[in-house]
Amino acid sequence: MDLSIVGIQFPVAIAIGYFWGRWMDRWLGTHPWLTMIFALFGVAAGFVNLFKITLKATREEAAEAARVAAEDDDGDN
Repeated sequence: MDLSIVGIQFPVAIAIGYFWGRWMDRWLGTHPWLTMIFALFGVAAGFVNLFKITLKATREEAAEAARVAAEDDDGDN
C-alpha cells in the first residue's frame, strides 16, 4: 500500500469542494455560503479518505505480520 497518496488526496478533496461551491455560488448568487459549505464537505471527505487509507494500510500490515509469524512458526518445527 502506497501511503504517499494521502498527501495528494487530502488537498484535492478540499479543492474540489471549494471550487464546486464557488461555481454554485456564482450560479445561484449565494456567495460565500456554498463555497464555505462545500469546502467543509471537502475537508470531511479528505478526513474520510485519510481514515480509509490508514485503516486499509493497518489491515495489510497486520496481515503481513501474521503471515511472517506463521512462516516463522513453520520454520521452527
